[in-house]
Amino acid sequence: MEEIDPESLAEIAYGIFEVYLNRELRARGPYLFELIEQETDFEADVREIFGRFQGDYPVLAEALLRRFGGIDAIYAPLREGEGVLPTKTTRMYWIVQDAPAPLARGLDDEQVGKWLIFIPADSIDEAWKKVRDETVKGMLGISAKVSTAKPNPDSRDERYVVYVYTRDWADEVDVMRVRERLRDLGFTERIGYKRNIETYRGEYSEEGRRVTYYSA
Repeated sequence: MEEIDPESLAEIAYGIFEVYLNRELRARGPYLFELIEQETDFEADVREIFGRFQGDYPVLAEALLRRFGGIDAIYAPLREGEGVLPTKTTRMYWIVQDAPAPLARGLDDEQVGKWLIFIPADSIDEAWKKVRDETVKGMLGISAKVSTAKPNPDSRDERYVVYVYTRDWADEVDVMRVRERLRDLGFTERIGYKRNIETYRGEYSEEGRRVTYYSA
């Protein structure tokens, strides 16, 4: 079995830790982004949660400590917006925000689709806050994510991109409900909707070829 190099392992470990941290913070109260925006000191929580992470995932925790040197080097960037604001996030390719409501039934991943919104760097942080906050309120789809300032070798556009996911691409009423809510939030230019099945097939829009399922 091929070993993962330390740098790659640390990158994987950090992404897993952010998910772990967000879950644990949310179980205690506010979201991570709320703590940042309220300028709350939550260092003690981070240290305690990292200790639990270390117990659950010792190899990943060790990779983080080797890479960053200590909890201080993990906590300080969080206070500056790492994992919260796209332009301040350089350790992960994506920031994800799920809707809080439990799903009435299991998701069929191939039925899921998403609206794609491309946004320039000078507008992305505020745009993401709008989408994130509406997702948390349950007013958009099942989840949303945004690309970050971490250079992504798979990126096909210099702009940032926000994905707003819906449960079922065949449920046109729900898909268009989400589109109308996005329009209410200020995203008035025509955008495309792509089904997950096209993404899984590696199909992307090219000149003269469109893979978006809806456009509105």
